[in-house]
Amino acid sequence: MYIDNFTWLLDVIDKIAAKHHVTQNEAEDIFFNSHRYHFVEKGLRTNEDVYSVTGQTNAGRYLIVFFIRKRNNIALIISARDMDKKERRRHERK
Repeated sequence: MYIDNFTWLLDVIDKIAAKHHVTQNEAEDIFFNSHRYHFVEKGLRTNEDVYSVTGQTNAGRYLIVFFIRKRNNIALIISARDMDKKERRRHERK
């Protein structure tokens, strides 16, 4: 999978900043640094499934970002947060 562009909703930007202390740039870093994609669930629309991506930011923070894969390699970000211990172990094992 390849993602090269992002769509952000203002509510999501505000939520991840307030609740998880994650910035847009940090979430986008994950897609360009060493990362792993995981299928989460089938989307409501055809070809718009939900995925997660795990990886490190440029500053070394381990994040998991949830997104809907849209057409033309666009990710609609729906959430982002720090990985928990189990997610981090899984990420480091692979």
